[in-house]
Amino acid sequence: MVGTTTGVSRQSPLKVDPETDKLISQGAHFLGVTKKDLVAEAVRAYLEQRREELRAGMIAAMKVLDGSLKADVMLLTGLTAEEIDAVGGIDA
Repeated sequence: MVGTTTGVSRQSPLKVDPETDKLISQGAHFLGVTKKDLVAEAVRAYLEQRREELRAGMIAAMKVLDGSLKADVMLLTGLTAEEIDAVGGIDA
């Protein structure tokens, strides 16, 4: 489900390659669950297993986001502050 700015949620199609779809279909069938439920549970388990990596990524992103325009540009472009300054900086 994807949240929108109005707070209304809607389902979003998930596109996977045919081999992955086959695995999902077979797994769901033999576990007696829907494909949707299997994928939801699998994603939760996967993210739980990688919780520390997720946390580290969020912390790194928050360090970049200081509310400045330069921080926004750095996050969107992957450039460092020094690289931005080297090409003329940001006037705001």
